Amino acid sequence: MRRLVLLFALLVAGCDQMARQPRYDAFKPAVLFRDGKTMQAPPAGTLAAEDAPLQAAERTPPPMTPVLIARGRERYDIFCSPCHDRAGYGEGIVVARGFPRPASFHTPAQRALSDRQIFDAIGQGSGMMYGFADRVGPQDRWAIVAYIRSLQMSQAAPVASLNTDERARVDDGR
Repeated sequence: MRRLVLLFALLVAGCDQMARQPRYDAFKPAVLFRDGKTMQAPPAGTLAAEDAPLQAAERTPPPMTPVLIARGRERYDIFCSPCHDRAGYGEGIVVARGFPRPASFHTPAQRALSDRQIFDAIGQGSGMMYGFADRVGPQDRWAIVAYIRSLQMSQAAPVASLNTDERARVDDGR
């Protein structure tokens, strides 16, 4: 019992050290870094939130191209499909684990959203969804929007618009 009390006392005493731990002040020399400075430059390619190129990329959607849609599919599969599933019906793996089901991209309300609304929802979040602006750059958010639009079109394509081979594959379930 004494050992347990002694161990507890040592642990509690150690907590106080966190309040008094050594630190570097801004603009003071620091031996921790190679350049000897406390304030480190941001990594190459980092843009401040108020940078003009970042704001321009957020304002201007790129033209719809197959390359953009392919990039959007890649980013969608990484960031969106865990909740929205690969086809966009809101039945992703996290829903199977008990998380709330997101809206299907194929409902009339979701189809009526503008590209800007989808872009903003990806960046800032919406409802239970948190924002991805810190993980997904503006170009990739626009690419995801393009891919979501292609998903919506693919799920609503009339069968009459398919050629004979495509109809046969649909009928066979391929």
